[in-house]
Amino acid sequence: MKKFYKAMFYRFMFVGTCALSLYIIACGNTTHTNTVSDVNGVKSVEAIHIVTEYKKATAEEVIPVIPVNTMEEAAQYGPTNPVSFVGQMTAYKSNCAGCTGKVSCPPRQDVRNGNIYYNDAVYGTVRIMAADPHIPCGTIVKITNLTFTPEPVIGIVLDRGGLIKGNIMDFLIGENEDMNLVGRQRNVSYEVVRWGW
Repeated sequence: MKKFYKAMFYRFMFVGTCALSLYIIACGNTTHTNTVSDVNGVKSVEAIHIVTEYKKATAEEVIPVIPVNTMEEAAQYGPTNPVSFVGQMTAYKSNCAGCTGKVSCPPRQDVRNGNIYYNDAVYGTVRIMAADPHIPCGTIVKITNLTFTPEPVIGIVLDRGGLIKGNIMDFLIGENEDMNLVGRQRNVSYEVVRWGW
């Protein structure tokens, strides 16, 4: 009798394992087409379309980008729609007056070692920026109409600044880079492609 129960137990385990394996294979057998996007030298399989984070339904649905004039409007529409605005860009270094060498947003990355990039799980390697407090930490922004590059730049808001209020963003640059490379640029186009983390 013991042999019978032992044989049944092993048979049950074998059938259960096979069923579980087939279930896992079936669940993972979905068709999903990804392409590689190259934005500012950043290759990311997830950065397929610039408004990926706002896509909630079908691939045919396009969520409109809402142009805003103030950061209050950006905070109003940003959680549900991509927003765009025109503003200024300045630059700062980790050793600036009042700077601690670490960005103010979690994970409070130390940037004193010249690390002006952040490795985002979705958008890959992106530039660190400071922004108005209305724009939450972790926000991903596509930046165009820059004088120092014809290509779009993808940045992440990981810092704040006492003078960074309204439609202005502060671009973190390396200790050995020339501040005049960025200077104070006007008519810079910003498009929020992910609102916060």
